[in-house]
Amino acid sequence: MSEVSLPLLGFAAWSGSGKTTLLTKVIALLKEKGLRVGVIKHSHHHFDIDQPGKDSYALREAGSAQVIIASRQRLASIIELPEARPDPQLQDALSMIQVNRLDIILVEGFKDENIAKIEIHRKELDRPYLYPHDKQVIALVEDHPEPGTTPTGMPHLDLNKPAQIAEFIEQWLSNVQKESK
Repeated sequence: MSEVSLPLLGFAAWSGSGKTTLLTKVIALLKEKGLRVGVIKHSHHHFDIDQPGKDSYALREAGSAQVIIASRQRLASIIELPEARPDPQLQDALSMIQVNRLDIILVEGFKDENIAKIEIHRKELDRPYLYPHDKQVIALVEDHPEPGTTPTGMPHLDLNKPAQIAEFIEQWLSNVQKESK
């Protein structure tokens, strides 16, 4: 699937499940443990990362197909895509990542991609599970967890315990790194 040499771990769920909220907590915990985490987030919506009145916005609006903003603290790349384009594939975003600066890439969304995933499920949304149909789901995170594992033996984690989820990711990453040696 990916030509990226780093482990990819997806967070897949229906809209409104709390993927971003959970990821912000988990990323902070992983960073505390010394991991360098990158994130690729899928969006179904039109978005801007620059704002009207800023030079980068004016340059993009003038017709530049790519704008790179560089400062001492960060680099940002904005690439304009043609209007009549299907949703991007994960590989499109992966091609932009600087793997030498990261230990792991967490992927929010892109639930149809063939990568290992943690499924987030909220009972109140009354939506079907992605597993067992998605064989790439390696753990289930719920707001109403049953202790232990799912009937298929998959780890069952508590959405309200981000430290538990970060620990699971660390263990998974360690196993992936051992397997790749």
